[in-house]
Amino acid sequence: MTAIKHALQRDIFTPNDERLLGIVNVCKAGKKKKNCFLCATVTTERPVQVKVVKVKKSDKGDFYKRQQTWELRDLTEVDAKDASKENPEFDLHFEKVYRWLASSTAEKNSFISCIWKLNQRYLRKKVEFVNVSSQLLEESVPSGESQSVAGGDEDALDDYQELNAREEQDIESMMEMCEYAISNAEAFAEQLSRELQVLDGANIQSIMASEKQVNILMQLLDEALGEVDTIEGKLSSYEEMLQSVKEQMDQISQSNRLIQISNTNNGKLLDEIQFLVNYMDLSKGHIRALQEGDLTSPKGIEACINASEALLQCMNVALRPGHEKLMAVTQQQLLFAELRDTFARRLTNHLNNVFVHQGHDQSSTLSQHTAELMLPKHSPLHRDLLRYAKLMEWLKNTHREKYEGLSRTYVDYMSRLYEREIKEFFEVAKIKMAGTTKEAKGKFATLPRKESALKQETESLHGSSGKLTGSTSSLNKLTVQGSNSRRSQSSSLLDMGNMSASDLDVADRTKFDKIFEQVLSELEPLCLAEQDFISKFFKLQQHPTVMPPLAQPETEEPDGNMPSRMAPQAEHRHSLSSEKDMVRLMMNKIFQSIETELNSLIALGDKIDSFNSLYMLVKMSHHVWTAENVDPASYLSTTLGNVLVTVKRNFDKCISGQIRQMEEVKISKKSKVGILQFVTGFEEFAELAETIFRNAERRGDLDKAYVKLIRAVFMNVEKVASESQKTPRDVVMMENFHHIFSTLSRLKISCLDAERREAKHKYTDHLQSYVINSLGQPLEKLNHFFEGVEARVAQGVREEEVSYQLAFNKQELRKVIKEYPGKEVKKGLDNLYKKVDKHLCEEESLLQVVWHSMQDEFIRQYKHFEDLIGRCYPGSGITMEFTIQDMLEYFSSIAQSH
Repeated sequence: MTAIKHALQRDIFTPNDERLLGIVNVCKAGKKKKNCFLCATVTTERPVQVKVVKVKKSDKGDFYKRQQTWELRDLTEVDAKDASKENPEFDLHFEKVYRWLASSTAEKNSFISCIWKLNQRYLRKKVEFVNVSSQLLEESVPSGESQSVAGGDEDALDDYQELNAREEQDIESMMEMCEYAISNAEAFAEQLSRELQVLDGANIQSIMASEKQVNILMQLLDEALGEVDTIEGKLSSYEEMLQSVKEQMDQISQSNRLIQISNTNNGKLLDEIQFLVNYMDLSKGHIRALQEGDLTSPKGIEACINASEALLQCMNVALRPGHEKLMAVTQQQLLFAELRDTFARRLTNHLNNVFVHQGHDQSSTLSQHTAELMLPKHSPLHRDLLRYAKLMEWLKNTHREKYEGLSRTYVDYMSRLYEREIKEFFEVAKIKMAGTTKEAKGKFATLPRKESALKQETESLHGSSGKLTGSTSSLNKLTVQGSNSRRSQSSSLLDMGNMSASDLDVADRTKFDKIFEQVLSELEPLCLAEQDFISKFFKLQQHPTVMPPLAQPETEEPDGNMPSRMAPQAEHRHSLSSEKDMVRLMMNKIFQSIETELNSLIALGDKIDSFNSLYMLVKMSHHVWTAENVDPASYLSTTLGNVLVTVKRNFDKCISGQIRQMEEVKISKKSKVGILQFVTGFEEFAELAETIFRNAERRGDLDKAYVKLIRAVFMNVEKVASESQKTPRDVVMMENFHHIFSTLSRLKISCLDAERREAKHKYTDHLQSYVINSLGQPLEKLNHFFEGVEARVAQGVREEEVSYQLAFNKQELRKVIKEYPGKEVKKGLDNLYKKVDKHLCEEESLLQVVWHSMQDEFIRQYKHFEDLIGRCYPGSGITMEFTIQDMLEYFSSIAQSH
């Protein structure tokens, strides 16, 4: 066991810095397997770790290997199975119970004792030891003594020094040479001592005998040192010779390096000179073109463009460090600056002259367009100026001040030109719109001072008989009058003060629509062409962050008001985010009068006829939609969008005016109501609107107006019906809602489907109500009698017992029936027909419809009376004095006679 313990310590535990303290040869209880060893070990490093290791011999049998390891602190119980008898079995309780069978009881007890000592010293843990004898656990020994015992073992282990392999081999060979090495250790030790003394003596004698040889060795060393000194002297002389050679080689190398640097510098100098010659030399032809080039002919302009581009390239060349110190470079830069300033001055003067010259030519042709509603075309001016577009781009990149000055000059001059043209153009449009031509003067002879009214559109046009009072869409304090035709009732919808409604017919509105469309059609290409020209000529599409040329602050107008379309002075000091904003700024300055003139024209058209707002809304919406599709941020799109807001406001005002006139309607107390004026007015409005808004982009605006108007119509029809004294309420409601239903069904306005159904429902309800109320009069006593019969039945009287009631017996029934013979019934129906004819108006032609409904209701009542007679007076033989066939003849003959 000692040899095994030594082998395990050497092969397994020493490499892992562990010491083996206890060992037992075991196998698992109840199983026939190979034996293994349980080893109790501690580590040599602090803190000390105590482990139980299972070691097994390899299958080949050459060496041992570690199979499993447990920490001693994980041990909870040691079971020795039997304390009184010798039993090699024992159990160790770790995470589970391990059952072992030791090779002998003594090994088991020794291992358990070792485990107990290690637990006591290192872990201070009371592991439960079951079935272990008290002697084995050394319970009689005090804790201090037991610790000292364990400590002695530990100290002995600390002094132990393991033999290496060679020492073991020497000991074994020496013990083999002595036969009694094991049987008589003392004799063996004495022998070893004697041999050691002999060896010590031999060593001393050997040292003394070697002194002479040492002296010889010292002599040889002295001779060797002399030879070394000789060699060092030779090496020093060689070194001196090599040093002179090195100095000469260094001089040669330095000369070669200087030559190489000189060549390199010459090459770089040549490159620099070549660079300056190539990029900073301007040909004489270019210089001549910049100084004297012809800016009027196409060839001269082309030469100036090429020369300016070459000059710009020379000025923008990226000079290398040090170039600016060269005198030649400085002189060239001064020459380039002088050429740039000279050409910029020539170009600016020439373009200013071109602006003035072309402007005069354009002004001379302006009078040719005044008679016609046309704006002068500026395409010749644009075409001539676009030849200088590249030169403007050069001026923009080289001389910003002159570029901005030229831009301001163009904008200022063109703004005056366009303002004059647009003002005259709109004057012609207003004259044509108001009809101040010879034909229109004859048509509107009752309107004095028409031209003065055109110039003062902001003046109120209501109240004076000599001016336009009212509008076609206002219902103009409607008064219900007994007229003979639907046309005369709705004529007030087109009331224009002194003008009759017939003067403002479809032809007049169509003429206005064409004039307004022509105005927009003339303005749109004009603005688009000018904006396209500005972008191309001033090259604003190239650099998104370029400052706008309109940097000069706007001056106040004589009346102290700032121009409406220009930004405040402070805004000119801020850079614009995109060149679209710059183009729009220039367009705002050039066309600053367009929005004002358009609003003035719209106001005039609205005052002539507020229905014109429908035409203007459709046309303006279409042009805004077209402009936004081209460029949502363009000047044209923005301006037309602003004007569209005004048109939409006028349209809303028109609708509000109609609703207000509906609310102010007054009816006559002496004549029947008939179809209300605002009902026919809504019909004409809807017919006109559907014609105008067919395929329009802003259909939603009209739909909203429809809903507002129809709700107002419904409300005011009910209001008038409630206030009517001459005509029954049901008749007013029935006729007007029938008219509304017919109008909506004919026009098929989808957004008013719910109102159409509501109108039909109201018409039907009031027709039925009127029929029932009217039919109660011809057979009044008969109605009252049977109402009493039904009341008795409702109170609980049996139907067959009603005839026994005093007020409702058979005699009373016969008496009531005799009061209504066929002749009387026919007479009553004839009076009823006359009364209905008096109530109803001729426009709706509802008399036969009402009469037919009365016939059906009368037949229904007749059948109801016969049913009550059959149920309440059975077997009495009582019948009405006229039959259903008689009634049909009565109704037919009355209708034919009238």
